[in-house]
Amino acid sequence: MKDFNTAEPLDTAEETEEVIVSPFHLGLDYDSYHSLGAHSMEVDGVYGTRFRVWAPHAKDVTILTSATGWENYCPLHRMEEDDAIWECFLPNVKDGDLYRFVVDGADGIRRFKSDPYAFRSEKRPANASIVSSLGKYEWHDADYQQKRDNTTVVERPMAIYEVHLGSWKKHFENDQDPDGFLNYRETADQLAEYVTWMGYTHVELIGICEHPFDGSWGYQVTGFFCPTARYGSPDDFRYFVDRMHQAGIGVILDWVPAHFPKDSFGLECFDGTPLYESADPLRAEYPEWGTKAFDHGKPEVCSFLISSAFYWIQEFHIDALRVDAVAAMIYASFSRAEWRPNKFGGNINLESEAFLKQVNEAVCTGTTGYLIAEDSSIQPAITTPVKEGGMGFLFKWNMGWMNDMMRYIEHDPIFRRWHHGELTHTTDYAFFENYVLVLSHDEVVHLKHSLVEKAPGKAEDRYGGLKTLYTFMFTHPGNKLLFMWQEFAQDREWSEARELDWWLTEDLGHRDVMLCVRNLLALYKRYPVLYADSRNPTIFEWVNRGDADRNTISFIRRNPWDYNGALLIVCNFSPCYYKDYTVGVPREGYYSRVFSTYDNLPGGGSKEEMGGDIPPLTSEALECDGYDNRITYDLRPFESLIFEFPLPHEQKRKRTTAAKAGTASPKKPAAKKPAAEKTATKAAAKKPAASKTATKKTTPKKPTAKKPTE
Repeated sequence: MKDFNTAEPLDTAEETEEVIVSPFHLGLDYDSYHSLGAHSMEVDGVYGTRFRVWAPHAKDVTILTSATGWENYCPLHRMEEDDAIWECFLPNVKDGDLYRFVVDGADGIRRFKSDPYAFRSEKRPANASIVSSLGKYEWHDADYQQKRDNTTVVERPMAIYEVHLGSWKKHFENDQDPDGFLNYRETADQLAEYVTWMGYTHVELIGICEHPFDGSWGYQVTGFFCPTARYGSPDDFRYFVDRMHQAGIGVILDWVPAHFPKDSFGLECFDGTPLYESADPLRAEYPEWGTKAFDHGKPEVCSFLISSAFYWIQEFHIDALRVDAVAAMIYASFSRAEWRPNKFGGNINLESEAFLKQVNEAVCTGTTGYLIAEDSSIQPAITTPVKEGGMGFLFKWNMGWMNDMMRYIEHDPIFRRWHHGELTHTTDYAFFENYVLVLSHDEVVHLKHSLVEKAPGKAEDRYGGLKTLYTFMFTHPGNKLLFMWQEFAQDREWSEARELDWWLTEDLGHRDVMLCVRNLLALYKRYPVLYADSRNPTIFEWVNRGDADRNTISFIRRNPWDYNGALLIVCNFSPCYYKDYTVGVPREGYYSRVFSTYDNLPGGGSKEEMGGDIPPLTSEALECDGYDNRITYDLRPFESLIFEFPLPHEQKRKRTTAAKAGTASPKKPAAKKPAAEKTATKAAAKKPAASKTATKKTTPKKPTAKKPTE
């Protein structure tokens, strides 16, 4: 028997006939789920199911099915054209019938295995595979599908709601229902309504690929082609995606091509040899997780995994896959006390790196989907196209921003002045990749506390500080991801075993946080300066990053060419009230307040309370923060404010109004202002504690269409 895992060349001296190797064994079969696994069909007028499984080193393979009462071991035979694959056709086996492979391994051990390519499985703790045909569901998302384009998605707003369906909401049918899981269809209708009301653009789903252990949250997968049976059938999940798309909501799926668990019915030692995992003991496992590492150097494993990616995008209309544990794949030394260097002596896993490039290029060119990297590595060019020397992901989680922000908010405001750099440093690397700013499930489990409980202080201060954190997040360069229940500041940590504390949304403080997030989502989508040109450093301009003593920052979000449509953002991370707080502005005119973290509180000064539009602030021709103009207002404890810049015609109107009133027109500011941040300091009027720069700012020249160099 041939060993399809060796890299030895064929002996052409002995074999004169041309040998044709199938794309599966070359790592190029991206639709292998159409040929392997269980497929109902008619053969010679007889209806039944064809079974195929890759087990090159097995001594024998048989199959047990519920259609025969689990009694008859039906034999499979090696295919004539490919003896690494076993197959058989069983008449009268139909959709809904259960089955499992019985593999007599090369090591002499008999193993009962689930089908690696199964489209459906029993609900845990049972694990038999279920025959399930493709192509029967009638989709209703044609309009949404027609608009999908993975070449333009980086220029559109992306605000992701990360969801674990099993704990988002529960409904216990009776005392015999230990889980209280809602069906995919029930959840779809409720979640689509809620996400639309809040204003998110996407949902990201945790734990959809079948997995045996609830506590793994779906990150130890046994069914790479199988939606978990916890919430219904594959067609129920198709309905879920369909319903989201009809509501205009994109669907992102967590996908784990790095490793798999050691459950006996899974992929481990599938044919009595390390088939899907590496045979090298220094690369075979991730000790930190107790799992087996995929061997990405085997072309059949690449075909298997890339087919899984294609399957979710093509058969379930998934918009994108968030790839888990990218750093674990990249580094051969990840969580290992002993590790195998690559051929150059380094710690980069060259085979996994090549696989990641291959799957990214295949998905982006062969489908309308794309991949997002959950990556904590320091490798560059993760979101640079493969043809330009990068890894090829479309987006990367900004783990640095998350870690910097978590460290900062955990400090008491009294001591934050000494950690101000943790807050401002985040923009120093904001344009290295196409980033997604994340406040994910990882930050609110395992005794890390919920977000609102991380910060010190009394409840109203923690709510205020959280709202300002969210304001900084939604106005900071990068796309957004917020884990469920963080939008209403749940107090206790998340657990997959219980429903969210929805009753908290009736409490004034918690509901205020939720409405604040809703307002920020609306603003984020309304103003293109908050999401367009995301890799261009000129879209962000510090006004004052040095006001450490007062725990405040101010900055501008703008387009790359001028201040039309720009926003001024001020964030106060302290419990102090700053009367007559001043901030420099580069354009004279009327600055309209479009957002405050106090808007939904009684007495907060919202439009509703003011009986109409909030009066704009008029700039003064007094130098501040290196600009020729400034605006003055009272900054309340933990308040964040967003102001809309005046348009050029409003500048003229202001000068005309001043002239008619017999007053001198404000000094015209310099024609151009810089986007560069200030490092020197200068005290401005009414702003004794703030750091200033004495250098006036000029607007950078309009860049060419060429992408900026990082």
